Amino acid sequence: MKLMKIFLPLIVLFGLNGCVSSTSSYYILSVALQPQKIYPTQRRVIGVEKVIVPGYLYKREIAIADSPSHITLLGTAQWGEDLDSGLTNRLIGYLQKKFNQPDVYMYPWGIDKQPDIKVSVHVTRFIAQGDSVYLDATWSVESVKIKKRVSRLFSTKVATKSDVQSIVHSMDAAFAQFEETVAVGIKNF
Repeated sequence: MKLMKIFLPLIVLFGLNGCVSSTSSYYILSVALQPQKIYPTQRRVIGVEKVIVPGYLYKREIAIADSPSHITLLGTAQWGEDLDSGLTNRLIGYLQKKFNQPDVYMYPWGIDKQPDIKVSVHVTRFIAQGDSVYLDATWSVESVKIKKRVSRLFSTKVATKSDVQSIVHSMDAAFAQFEETVAVGIKNF
């Protein structure tokens, strides 16, 4: 019994030390890169609806797919932001830079401001599986005034390594391709 009184505090101390010393790494995708080419300003107000993402991206742990029907959450690698908000803000920032205009906002907003164009994005797959990151999405551009709407599918596959930093880097590259596709769609709308 006396040995138990000595070892029990040591076991608890080592157990707590293990909990305290485990650290997480945090990653973000919300920083928009500077576009290589800027489109001429058409002075249109652009509204971007909040990006809809799959349920596994609402969790803070980074998910990887082991198979098409099984994912694993990496507990020590976490998103430092809510990805639906982060990707929305990133798309807004990219479009502001791409069209060299500040009139790109989160939609909806107050009645006093109405966009000329509304952009909607629904990400259906954004995950690493094997040696690739996959991004599948539907997106649409709508003219609010004349009620014209164009919808498109987007799909890309970017090579990655198995470490988390490579996966996040590949996800960043995949979303950069998506941003450019949306910008071209707006330009041609």
